[in-house]
Amino acid sequence: MTIKAEHVYDYTLEQWEPLLDLIPAIEQTSDFGKISGGGVNEDQTISLPYYTPSKIVQEFLHTVYDIPIIIPFDWAAWDEGRKMAQPDFDLDSVDLITKCKLITAIVRNDRFCEGALDNAFVSGLILRILTSIEHDVHKT
Repeated sequence: MTIKAEHVYDYTLEQWEPLLDLIPAIEQTSDFGKISGGGVNEDQTISLPYYTPSKIVQEFLHTVYDIPIIIPFDWAAWDEGRKMAQPDFDLDSVDLITKCKLITAIVRNDRFCEGALDNAFVSGLILRILTSIEHDVHKT
């Protein structure tokens, strides 16, 4: 399910809590998924490797769609988002809609580039985004 971007400003703290409650679990997790399979089978067929997300990643995905914070926009052409994904970018400098757009871009990109979401967890980007969202939500 997707929403109109401006609706995220109407969400209550209780609506944000399922997402923000993931922060401690993410902080304590070091394994966000694994690559399995791949290679040549006994019958000489080739099987491709596939990514299996960890429980916390699955819960995150479920939560961003349930709240919902997935915003429809042309994420593939959104060059600003690539800059925001850099470790030195101050996510507190952008608004709540932009943070939701960044999550949307990461989640959507993972459909085409398997492991992109895992990389966003491993690099700490998802945790940084959620922590910044938490700052915004507690300001109101």
